[in-house]
Amino acid sequence: MLKKMILGAASIAIAGSVYSTTPAFAEDTLYIPSLSYRTGPFAGAGTPIANGFADYFTMLNERDGGIGGAKIVLEECETAYNAQKGVECYEATKGNGALAYNPYSTGITLQLIPKAPVDKIPVLSMGYGLSAAAIGDKFPWTFNYPASYWSQMSSILQYIDANSEGGIKGKKIGFIYLDVGYGKEPIPLLEQLAPEMGFEWVGFPVGVKEMQAQGATWLNVRKERPDWMVAWSFGAMTPTAVKEAAKIRFPMDKFVGNWWSGAHADLEPVGAAGKGYKAANFSGIGTDFPALQDVLKYVVDAGKSQADKDDVGKVNYNRGLFNAVIMAEAVRAAQKATGKTAITGEDMRLGLESFVLDEARLKEIGLEGFTAPITASCADHEGAGSIFIQQWDGSDWNRISDLIPPMTDVVKPLLQEAADKYVSEQTDWQTQDCG
Repeated sequence: MLKKMILGAASIAIAGSVYSTTPAFAEDTLYIPSLSYRTGPFAGAGTPIANGFADYFTMLNERDGGIGGAKIVLEECETAYNAQKGVECYEATKGNGALAYNPYSTGITLQLIPKAPVDKIPVLSMGYGLSAAAIGDKFPWTFNYPASYWSQMSSILQYIDANSEGGIKGKKIGFIYLDVGYGKEPIPLLEQLAPEMGFEWVGFPVGVKEMQAQGATWLNVRKERPDWMVAWSFGAMTPTAVKEAAKIRFPMDKFVGNWWSGAHADLEPVGAAGKGYKAANFSGIGTDFPALQDVLKYVVDAGKSQADKDDVGKVNYNRGLFNAVIMAEAVRAAQKATGKTAITGEDMRLGLESFVLDEARLKEIGLEGFTAPITASCADHEGAGSIFIQQWDGSDWNRISDLIPPMTDVVKPLLQEAADKYVSEQTDWQTQDCG
């Protein structure tokens, strides 16, 4: 379950047990655990994400000798997208000098949030997890750059408003979601915005066991006749939903998934039947970026990646890579702030609150136009990032919109309220004064 890699090195050592906690890394290394899921129901997303995450760090090791003179050590631990296994991986690796955790699961994230301030290791749940963690003074150790689920939903609703005849007012929005914490996360925002924006919404929950058996759900969709559908799906649920939508002849250009409902792995099984389906995204598509070309040169073509070359540039691979970019930029910020090459989890927290990934920096690292700029801060742990909408043409994704900023004026008070509620229910919760 546990795999240690000094990225860029020729060998990979396999640890015998998930409970092994023997740190044996040089002082001039940067230790980053990778909580992956190459197995289980969501492996189709987890595998390319893990590959993109690893390959960017390998590229930095091979091209630059690491970050600030320190080599990156990645330790991958298989969670199968299971919260209990995720916690086991955390406990098995935290003592090795972990800089931060990237759970890639809302369930695992919720388990790690209370552990982070105790162990002084930050959690970066990039675009997922607990939306309230965006409030930095209440959640000093948790981050969800580039945007929370609530901010993303507000951008999707703005897109619908701008692309509906007469706007969103008076329209019915169908919300099909995986019936777990992840899928339910944006419901409070829908409840708030429906009366304010004048639309009606109706929910269509899908249980984990019904992800590939949605026929009855879509018969209910046909009965309700929504003007638009929004999907908060993942894994096998997404292609099944798109296929079922096609069966009832729901207009695909009125069906918008969130950023976990719009990968190549989701629509390639659907093919031409899904033409017109849309999804949100926050990271670039394709390999037409200098940083991606360096990944191909130094890692993939050099035989130092687990990824197939054809997967590089696809949505989930690039998203994993972007996660590594945020981590690397935070490391650099932490090194600069502390004057240390080998930083700690506490130092990394400072870096996650102070990195600047603006347009100039994106160009400098070879990712111009890849994503919306992010300016980290003490108070704002989501970055209020903008999204764009992409559309499936039957064989590939194409970006079809400009960046859409979130409705911060509406979302932030709700996030603050949710953060206050979370903290009030905890004992001896650690907050911070962001001035």
